[in-house]
Amino acid sequence: MSQPELILRYPRDDEESEFLRAHAAAASDTLSPTKFLHYHQDRMPFKRYLQVLAEQERGINLPPNHVPTSFLFAFVGPRIVGRVSIRHTLNETLERRGGHIGYFVVPEFRRQGYATQILRLSLQIASEKLGLRRVLVTCDQGNIASMKTIEKGGGVFENVVSGPDLAVPKRRYWIDTPLAQMNR
Repeated sequence: MSQPELILRYPRDDEESEFLRAHAAAASDTLSPTKFLHYHQDRMPFKRYLQVLAEQERGINLPPNHVPTSFLFAFVGPRIVGRVSIRHTLNETLERRGGHIGYFVVPEFRRQGYATQILRLSLQIASEKLGLRRVLVTCDQGNIASMKTIEKGGGVFENVVSGPDLAVPKRRYWIDTPLAQMNR
């Protein structure tokens, strides 16, 4: 029997318990201090959080220095195994250290190939829905697993940036999307 397909999407209203499970699992992760839920605030009703995500994607009520972002969850069957931010454009901060795509795999689902699948699907979305030909993906200098994922996804290393605004140096990679690959 084959493993269920990974898909990127918003959770449905009836999936709050799975959403909370993934959030709790990610919050207990001591290896990766990345915040699992962007734009979420304590005690925010789940339905409101889903509305905020839809607004962020459309560029409505963006915090200062933020860009429109598709913030999707990676589902395998009924389980949330990770999440991804697909930023529609880059600003100065994102160009330096954030990139177009940022992903996170819930600790219990790591080392199962989900990061690679999340990145591949994110590249398709960036290409098909946003029209991006080339995207920037970054990772911490010491994050070997993420470096391998990015390189497996076609990432071409550009450089490492560091400075007082960064806790650790960031590796920067560029990846051609399927749109760029079709036009060669």
